[in-house]
Amino acid sequence: MKCQLIAAIVAFGVGCHAIPTPSTHVLHEKRSSLPRLWERGGRVESDAILPVRIGLTQDNLDNGYEYLMDVSHPDSPNFGKHWTAEEVHDAFAPAQAAVQAVRDWLISAGVRPIDIVHSDNKGWLAMNIPAWKAEDLFRTEYHEHIHSDSGAVRVGCDEYSLPEHIREHVDYITPGVKLSASLKRSLVERSTPLHNKPGPYKSHYPHDPHWTFPPGAGSLPPDLQACGRNITPTCIKALYDIPNAYIKDDVNIMGLYESGDIYSQADLNSFFAAYALNVPQGTHPKLDSIDGGEAPVAPGSEYNTGESDIDMDLTFSLIYPQTVTLYQVDDNIEAFTDGGFNTFLDALDGSYCTYTAYNITGDSPGVDAVYPDPAPGGYKGPLACGTYTPTRVISVSYGVSEYDAPLNYTRRQCNEFLKLGLQGHTFVWASGDYGVASFPGDDSDNGCLGNDSTVYNPSFPTCPYVTNVGATRLYDDQTILDRESAMQADLGPSAELFSSAGGFANYFPVPEYQKSAIATYFAKHDPGLPYYYINADASNIGANGGFYNRVGRGFPDVSANGAELLAYVNQSLGHWWGTSLAAPIWGSVVTLINEERTAVGKGPVGFINPTLYANAWALNDIVNGSNPGCGSAGFAAVEGWDPVTGLGTPSFPRLLALFLGLP
Repeated sequence: MKCQLIAAIVAFGVGCHAIPTPSTHVLHEKRSSLPRLWERGGRVESDAILPVRIGLTQDNLDNGYEYLMDVSHPDSPNFGKHWTAEEVHDAFAPAQAAVQAVRDWLISAGVRPIDIVHSDNKGWLAMNIPAWKAEDLFRTEYHEHIHSDSGAVRVGCDEYSLPEHIREHVDYITPGVKLSASLKRSLVERSTPLHNKPGPYKSHYPHDPHWTFPPGAGSLPPDLQACGRNITPTCIKALYDIPNAYIKDDVNIMGLYESGDIYSQADLNSFFAAYALNVPQGTHPKLDSIDGGEAPVAPGSEYNTGESDIDMDLTFSLIYPQTVTLYQVDDNIEAFTDGGFNTFLDALDGSYCTYTAYNITGDSPGVDAVYPDPAPGGYKGPLACGTYTPTRVISVSYGVSEYDAPLNYTRRQCNEFLKLGLQGHTFVWASGDYGVASFPGDDSDNGCLGNDSTVYNPSFPTCPYVTNVGATRLYDDQTILDRESAMQADLGPSAELFSSAGGFANYFPVPEYQKSAIATYFAKHDPGLPYYYINADASNIGANGGFYNRVGRGFPDVSANGAELLAYVNQSLGHWWGTSLAAPIWGSVVTLINEERTAVGKGPVGFINPTLYANAWALNDIVNGSNPGCGSAGFAAVEGWDPVTGLGTPSFPRLLALFLGLP
């Protein structure tokens, strides 16, 4: 039977064929095997029209780190001079000479200039040409590929070549050696609590009637005497010397990312009434709905599992009267896919929707949510693309293991955080809650990697362009006058080793701003654990019996209290734990600092990591505790930076002085 292309990519053109173009071609991409369940079918009919997309190599990617340091490092004369979105866009667009070279080649090979479209974000060239012409251009043969289960048809080739002088300008071509993934939607797994991605965990141990105030508590005000047992906003302010907020402006609204979990206004009201009287009843965030995101819900909703409630409890209590923007991402069918954040980034930056890097353009079906959502009840609107302007500070308390998404997918996503950092945006991100592992059931029963599940499993985002936040705690017999420890506790089934996530990335090397801290850590506090050196494509994870990548980006960067928070969820009062508590604390601290900078005519702090690593004196070092997992003791909190609590917890007065340039 003749080849049958899917309707979305087929039309029939004229049958007149030009003479093949002479040039010296070299192999650009070759596939070693087909994806599982896909079989190669017949050759594509020669006159079928293919939508060819040539992804152009982005310019200046290698300079991205230097650009970011130029506006983020305190010693730079351009510190704080953030770029506009247009400047970022232009800086990383393919060089005009490269675009012209590819275009000239196509025209010389017989493609009409009118048929070549240059994308708005300058990242690719598009043209609709007959299959015979594409085969001639790329020295290949196009075949149908059929999925054995669904019957879906995709077009691709086993390999293709490009002229030598063009190859350096091209990232990849589609249709090409990589077939589109089938459009399989990702359901929220209700059998696995959403707090495992990560999120707050409600402890199940009963109240101890024999608990008494610790020594020294009597010298403290009544609302600070029980902070070792019951953390409240008052305790957090006292721990980190955070003043009562008083500023409300229109440029320092704080952003919160939520997906798959939805807040209840009744829960917020109960928390404000009990622990944050400075926040009026009914206070709620401004909703920026992304791809069908909805909020709020009734307290008893299946989507009210604690994450959103806790994030807003802490943020409002620390920054009110400043306001909050809620980025409620994805409908409740597609919520929190393995990629997790691409639809969010699409909505914040329209150029990201079609940005090409590392052989990937736009969202990845099968990894990212798909909109319009074909599932019954799914969001039927178009994918949000450049819909909202990001707030200066965004706190995220969700994550997956680094290993859950492909390497190049993750690198492309990380580039977007670099670009947003260049524009002055700060992302603070919860590190995770299972020590050196991901949550149980993620990648393996214990959340670890390797054939024997003993290899440490870093929690994304390990991207070096976000501020990764671990968690600390006070113990029951301590007060705010005592030094905190790394968060660690046995909270019952599935959370016996609940502790601040930390370790070393497999996908990203140590960034320059962190090298001194990492070197000092290994020189003075080598953990004595087996390790490996990751290769370029991260394909040797766990090599030679190693537990972690010795040359990976270390995380977390900082930490804050993540234990025993009293809060209402579904109108039930309980103790809540997790790095999900720590991230909004840091987001609030940075927001308060930005407000003070705005008041004196300064811009936002933007990407804060280089400043923090160069000025560790502005944080409270944590030297007790560890983060076990994967059958080992994990890492220990030690003097200086460590892969459990990072540089430590915030000291607001010192951080404010640092970012205001005060002595």
